[in-house]
Amino acid sequence: MSASVLIVGLGNPGSRYAHTRHNVGFMVVDALAEALKAEWSRPSSLYDLAEVRFAGRQALLAKPLTYMNESGKAAKKLVGQHKLSPQQVVCVVDEYNFPVGKVHLRPEGSDGGHNGITSMIEELGTPKFWRLRCGIDRRFGPGGLVDYVLSPFESSDSDNLSLMLTRGVDALKLIMRLGPQQAMQQINRTESAA
Repeated sequence: MSASVLIVGLGNPGSRYAHTRHNVGFMVVDALAEALKAEWSRPSSLYDLAEVRFAGRQALLAKPLTYMNESGKAAKKLVGQHKLSPQQVVCVVDEYNFPVGKVHLRPEGSDGGHNGITSMIEELGTPKFWRLRCGIDRRFGPGGLVDYVLSPFESSDSDNLSLMLTRGVDALKLIMRLGPQQAMQQINRTESAA
């Protein structure tokens, strides 16, 4: 069975970055892999990979090892190897315009100033891939973005962070089951109600 979707969690490799806001993408795909009892492997110097099955569908989970600014290289290689289209890619990414706890799915768009998304657009050659955006809040002043995203979540965020990881996993399961187009309304409607 070939993969119906490639889920790319964005983050930076290494223990130094493991719990930072910029690594929410890694956190969500790790949580999904754990929920579906999948094992990570390192078939390439560009990414860690896990294969998961849910609701009769197969998906690939990837965590780029290139640091955020070159995340798209892993996605490009995997899309080529597995004969996927960019529209079958779901990128899990941190979003400072949302409060911690919120997740939102969108089908395409600009990079929004996010270097990982910039790299994905450049390497895939299109902005038309899915983004599951996970809130990290906007508690920084002018010029403070880089330090903010590379800092750990605060202890006061722990409940909302746990909630967001659960919502992220649920959203990705829904995407695997229904496909992103059908899943989008349900994911975003749930979020609006919350």
